[in-house]
Amino acid sequence: MSFSQSIPTPSQFLGYQLGTQFTPHHRVIAYFMQVSAAAGNVKLEQYGNTYEGRPLYYAVVASPANFSRLDEIRKHHLDIAAARGGKNPGDPVIVWLSYNVHGNEAVSTEAAMKTLYELVNKANTQTQQWLQNTIVIIDPCLNPDGRERYVNFYNSVRSKKPDVQRYSREHMEPWPNGRSNHYYFDLNRDWAWQTQIESQQRVSRYNQWLPEVHVDFHEQDIDAPYYFAPAAEPLHDVITPWQRELQTMIGKNNAKYFDHEGWLYFTKERFDLFYPSYGDTYPTYNGAVGMTYEQGGGGHSGVAVLKNDGDTLTLKDRIAHHHITGLSTIEVASLNADKIRDEFVKYFETAKRNPPGSYKGYVIKATGNTEKLHALAELLRKNDIAFGYGATTRQSSGFNYFTGKTENFTIEKEDLVLSAYQPRSNMLTVLFEPTSRLTDSVTYDITAWSLPYVYGLQAYAVKQTLTPATDTPELRNNSALTAAKPYAYLSGWNSVTDVKFLSALLQADVKVRFSEVPFSVGGKDFPAGTLVITRSGNGEVTPQFDKLVTGLANKFKVSLDAVATGFVDKGMDFGSDKIRFIRQPKIVVLAGKGVSSLGMGEIWHFFEQQIDYPVAVVDQKELDEVDLKGIDVLILPDGTYECLSDKKMTTRLKDWVSGGGRLIALEGTVAQLAEEDWGIRLKKKEADKDDKKDTYSALKTYANRERESVKQFIPGAIYKVQMDKTHPLAFGYPDIYYTLRQDNKLYEFLENDGWNVGVIKKDNYLSGFVGADTRMRLQDGLLFGVKDLGSGAVVILADNPLFRSFWENGKLLFSNAVFLVGQ
Repeated sequence: MSFSQSIPTPSQFLGYQLGTQFTPHHRVIAYFMQVSAAAGNVKLEQYGNTYEGRPLYYAVVASPANFSRLDEIRKHHLDIAAARGGKNPGDPVIVWLSYNVHGNEAVSTEAAMKTLYELVNKANTQTQQWLQNTIVIIDPCLNPDGRERYVNFYNSVRSKKPDVQRYSREHMEPWPNGRSNHYYFDLNRDWAWQTQIESQQRVSRYNQWLPEVHVDFHEQDIDAPYYFAPAAEPLHDVITPWQRELQTMIGKNNAKYFDHEGWLYFTKERFDLFYPSYGDTYPTYNGAVGMTYEQGGGGHSGVAVLKNDGDTLTLKDRIAHHHITGLSTIEVASLNADKIRDEFVKYFETAKRNPPGSYKGYVIKATGNTEKLHALAELLRKNDIAFGYGATTRQSSGFNYFTGKTENFTIEKEDLVLSAYQPRSNMLTVLFEPTSRLTDSVTYDITAWSLPYVYGLQAYAVKQTLTPATDTPELRNNSALTAAKPYAYLSGWNSVTDVKFLSALLQADVKVRFSEVPFSVGGKDFPAGTLVITRSGNGEVTPQFDKLVTGLANKFKVSLDAVATGFVDKGMDFGSDKIRFIRQPKIVVLAGKGVSSLGMGEIWHFFEQQIDYPVAVVDQKELDEVDLKGIDVLILPDGTYECLSDKKMTTRLKDWVSGGGRLIALEGTVAQLAEEDWGIRLKKKEADKDDKKDTYSALKTYANRERESVKQFIPGAIYKVQMDKTHPLAFGYPDIYYTLRQDNKLYEFLENDGWNVGVIKKDNYLSGFVGADTRMRLQDGLLFGVKDLGSGAVVILADNPLFRSFWENGKLLFSNAVFLVGQ
């Protein structure tokens, strides 16, 4: 038996023709294991597990000669990426192919099996020749949980003969569909932020290889032709001419094969290279040529579906297209290996020697919030961005992110300091640029993400060279315990770390209070929001009270102040009604049809994976079965709710709120409340004050329709929000909060029985693209507020403070709504 005959094709292994049905994840992995065991030049590695416990694998395929020295090649590749010098012309180019990051774009994994087979098939002389100059890494399924959700759905409802009509059940995937992972996160938006376990494990392994070429395989609308590079504008400034050139070379090679087959395709439209957390941009900002390939189909297409032009799109067609572009990309990498290697070396050497942009360093101040500084440092580590701390206290000058002006400031030892003179300076520049510069206003995602705003940390961008200290200062002081058995422990409230600490205390049945006003005790000042944990009332945990509280503080690295008295120097004593008791809330979040699965998933993930606090998930259609008296907080993520349009249910909800309940409404849900009688009003667009209306204003050219439409567009821009920091919803914040705006909705200021906690005033725009009409509208309105209703409250969060779980500075705002408001 020959070598190639010992390796089964996917169809032979699976027992059915590839493309006639969807393959369960465990069978895909079994096929990869079979090939790895038989081929001799395939290394299959498990790099992690999903939230639901499914294994994550990738396969490394190389020529026999290169296979014998894989680790040597990988380490040398990292030396190049670290700009440590040296070249090795004999090293192969590393091509990484990523499949099925969106679970219901399920053709990708099927194509991965076919591509793997052709790479190990000795009878395929082309692929064997290409492997002389390339190492190919195949990740067959980045999102097994989402894929299985889709495959289980489809295989359970499909007809014996595929029904091509789009209205049939097999083309109607139910909520939340299989696109996202277990917590309903879009993993293709998570490469840089790594909030999800799949992303954390994958990107860690990716950065141990750092390929020169990366392809992310997707699907799009059923009727869309195939898309491949070159990408659409806007392309970020840091993308090099060579990266653009290689994209075009690969695109032309793909076109050659598609032309031969007569397949339709398009390039340079819709899919841009700007937002840094995609599967094409993240590799691009880290030295590779990153590309998205989009096949028509997706979760509504099943095995076969009727297109609008009368043709039938089959799963076999979709596999063939992804298979061809995958091999075509490997071919270009192989044929241009020398040039690709040289440019890869040049990329990191240039980044270290001559970083992009006018700013050559960044200083992030530690003052007042070392927990957030620590969280930012963790993100930088995950992305292999080098940083240090202030070597000595000294004066400097730089752009102040918070004021928008160039100012003098002091660099102190505990401040986080980044030099742009490092191999990852392109990624660093993208993540810290104060203002995003778009070459085109029609873009696919958010357009602003500067990390000082995301984390709410005072920062400066400087034009001079900075040399960070390598010593790491202590980011949190040890607990300052001044009494053996103190009257009370005091803890700060300004980060998610403090929320985790509170969560653990409440679940240990420790009674916790917070101060509504600033106070001083023992010669130290404490702001409003400070947690007060008194010995009084915690007899149930005595004599373990001190050990429990200090043990949890040490676990979460929270600083405690121990005080010997409840008699304060300034402010209110600990027995005052201004020291509010925090009841352990029972929380429900609504889900189901009509609810944004992404918005709901962010909340679900926050409670379960970040602060470890119990939350009940209830389908909105089942809300009438819930005893509202048994819950304290009801959270309505972005969505459309039947219960808010039903008179009987609305009356019941209002009665519950009036009796002491807290209703938290996010994003579009606030607009739905404004349509009903909840005392919230959407801010109307101001009438045109110019009496001389332009007679010809309605005359627009058809060809310019996309440009005209963006006047109303706001894909994601950063705005300053003035905060009433005396209100519990704003505790832990300074006067300004930075929000990510994604729509043009503002609300009228609350007048009676309401609190305008976070408002946009005139000229509060900061960064990112905003259409001209929308920018005029976004001023003088409410974003965050509390509407009192009887003994309870409706909390208004018109912007999403948990956006993709990377908007770190919003998490405390959401926590205030859950734990502090209405107590």
